[in-house]
Amino acid sequence: MHKTLRRTASAPGLAICCGLLVAFMGPSPAEAEANALRTSLPRHATAGQEHMSIDARSIADWVVDSNDSPGMPFAIVDKKDARVFVFDSEGRLLGAAAALLGLAVGDDAVPGIGNRALSAIRPEERTTPAGRFIAALDRNLRGKEILWVDYEGAVSLHPVVSARTDERRLQRLGTPTPLDNRISYGCINVSAKFFETIVRPAFTGTNGIVYVLPETRSSRTVFGSYDVEGASAR
Repeated sequence: MHKTLRRTASAPGLAICCGLLVAFMGPSPAEAEANALRTSLPRHATAGQEHMSIDARSIADWVVDSNDSPGMPFAIVDKKDARVFVFDSEGRLLGAAAALLGLAVGDDAVPGIGNRALSAIRPEERTTPAGRFIAALDRNLRGKEILWVDYEGAVSLHPVVSARTDERRLQRLGTPTPLDNRISYGCINVSAKFFETIVRPAFTGTNGIVYVLPETRSSRTVFGSYDVEGASAR
C-alpha cells in the first residue's frame, strides 16, 4: 500500500496567500473610514514654532490645502508685521526674516510706476502692492541677483542696499518693531544672508509664488475666499 504524501502550507507561503486574500478583499470598513477621514481633513503648512500672524498662517495653510502653488516654492510677505516667510513646494517653512517695505501705506501700485525714474516717484506713491505674483530669480540692471515679484510695477525682493547711510536700512532691519521698516520705493528688502541662504536656494531653477498680504483690505478680498483653518473654499 502506498503512503499518501500530505503537504502543509509553509509559513511564507501562508503569509503570501493571506496577503493576496487581503489585497483582493480591500481595506476593512474601519480602514476605509480612516482613509476617508484623512483625505477630507485640511492640509496645513509646516511652520514649527515660528511666530506668524493669524492672517499669514491662514494664508499659508490655504495655499497648501488648495494647492494654489502647485509644485512650486512660495513666499508670504506680511506687510503689517514686516516679515517674509519662505516655504518649499511641500509647504515646509525654510526660513523667515524681517523685511523693509514701501514707504507709503497702501495695497495698489500706481499705474505705469515701473517705467518712471525713482526721482519721479512721490513719497505717497511708494507702496508695496498686495496680491499673488509669479516670481522668478533674475538680475537687475546693475547685475545684482533679485527675485522679481511684480515685474510691471518694478517690485522685487532683494538684499538690502545700504548706499544711503541716512536711511539706516540695515539698522531698521535689526530693530524688534516693524514701525521703522517702511522706507523703500516699493521693493521688499531682506538681509543679504537671508537672501543667499533661503531665498536663492528656494527659487533656483524654478518659478514660485509670492503672496503679499494687504494692509488696507482683507486677505479674503485680495486672494478670494479661503478657510482660516486652511481648507479651500475658493
